[in-house]
Amino acid sequence: MLNIFSLANGRLFQEEIESLEELAKFRPIWVDLESPTLEEKRWIKQHYGLSIPEDAMDEDIEESARFYEEDNGELHIRSDFLISDEEEPRTVRVAFILNLMNNDLKSKGVLFSIHDEDVPVFRLVRMRARRAPGLIEDAKEVLLKLFDADAEYSADTLEGIYDELEKVSKMVLSGDVTDALAGEVLGAIARQEDLNGRIRRNVMDTRRAVSFMMRSKMLNGEKFDEARQILRDIDSLDSHTAFLFDKINFLMDATVGFININQNKIIKIFSVASVALLPPTLIASIYGMNFQYMPELSKEWGYPYAIAIMVASALVPMWYFRKRGWLK
Repeated sequence: MLNIFSLANGRLFQEEIESLEELAKFRPIWVDLESPTLEEKRWIKQHYGLSIPEDAMDEDIEESARFYEEDNGELHIRSDFLISDEEEPRTVRVAFILNLMNNDLKSKGVLFSIHDEDVPVFRLVRMRARRAPGLIEDAKEVLLKLFDADAEYSADTLEGIYDELEKVSKMVLSGDVTDALAGEVLGAIARQEDLNGRIRRNVMDTRRAVSFMMRSKMLNGEKFDEARQILRDIDSLDSHTAFLFDKINFLMDATVGFININQNKIIKIFSVASVALLPPTLIASIYGMNFQYMPELSKEWGYPYAIAIMVASALVPMWYFRKRGWLK
């Protein structure tokens, strides 16, 4: 899918392109390619003279090669954007290409973004740019707003983790944690821990991308200050992610502790039963020996007497354990 974004009266307007002729009608500041076909890549090559690298969205590219500048003035940035899906949280690799120097190409001053699936941050920036006139002035502003929205999206996701962990805390600290509830709690904690880790990696990647833009001297004074503000916002998220990791570890330890308590209760039952049944077993063993004189055979009261002794020997330890409170 090929979408272009143009400025009109300070607002960002979107057009979906379905042919090379339509592409030639507009002067966009942002060209967005979502899962582009070979034909759409050819349109970009013919109209803008821009060749999209084959490894633009590769996940295994070296980290040091994700931010670089070509000799012709093209800036290449490969950054990850978070998708906080409840079922499958993940990051999407987005490749940005921005030409700021070569005046001979129509691609000068146009931001190109290439990605495999829709990104929530992109939708957020498009919605804001349509509603707020003057929010975006050029392609560099688009890139900054995307990274700014990415940091804000990570912050919103962190708030969601806070809310989910608050629910888990109420379940764990209620004191009545069964094995089934413990399994549910551990699953919820694991999901939030995974999401928190992805957020931390995402903000680290955004910090690197914004720092690269500042080092490349592509930002003027006002945009440079905006980039520094984005970095300050990202730095403020680090303490939140660290706190959430500590909270997750506490809830994990508490849940495992309740599981151990439940297991100890089971072991306690078997321990009490084995100790209580030890005297009857001893009496039965003695009466079962091959003595010459065996009262259970020669006397009518033999068997009832032996059974009564075994029952009494079992009840006395149980009464003692109950008195000490070991059966509670």
